[in-house]
Amino acid sequence: MSNGYDPSPGDPITNQDLGYITENVCIITDKVYAHCQQRECFPDIQVDLQGGTFDDIRFKPGFIVDNQVTTTPISNKPNFKRVQFTVRIPFEVTTKEGNVIEGFLPDIPKDIILFIPEARDEFSFRIVIETSTSELNTVITDGVVNFAIGTFIIVKVVGRVQLLIPAYGFCPTPPVCEDFSPDGDVCDDFEYADFPEFFPKQFEDIDWDDM
Repeated sequence: MSNGYDPSPGDPITNQDLGYITENVCIITDKVYAHCQQRECFPDIQVDLQGGTFDDIRFKPGFIVDNQVTTTPISNKPNFKRVQFTVRIPFEVTTKEGNVIEGFLPDIPKDIILFIPEARDEFSFRIVIETSTSELNTVITDGVVNFAIGTFIIVKVVGRVQLLIPAYGFCPTPPVCEDFSPDGDVCDDFEYADFPEFFPKQFEDIDWDDM
């Protein structure tokens, strides 16, 4: 960077770094006004393997069904609202034969209270969720796999705003990308080998003592 500061993304910030702040900038970004966490456990999810042999299960990000969120003001709690929606989490079961069986965990209805401050009519808040789902136990019986599933859910109230933040200037030039080379690439040694002599040695260049 022009000011001599050359950090990498992910580096910790030290007191010395603060001296390289060059300006305050106004950015447009999503701001999380409120968030909360919940967890759900499904002790018995059954999936028919359709004659296959179980290999793995993978979970996709959960989403709000039909993007339908109902918010209701709470008369005795200003700036808070009752928020109702349903979470759905997709999954894929793969078999050793290469088949993929798609499905959903049971829908998760939510009825919670969140801080959603009063705002002008043109300003809108969004309810955003994130999920982290994993299998807790797996039992296979007669071609049917039984899962115990646990999922963590984070619910966020998000609004698009302008924020004033300190900045170090534009990002520095990134390092050169590292090309992937499979182990044992026959060209690796060739790429870094010394260039060979193209012409026979002259009389005075020959080490006669080794002959």
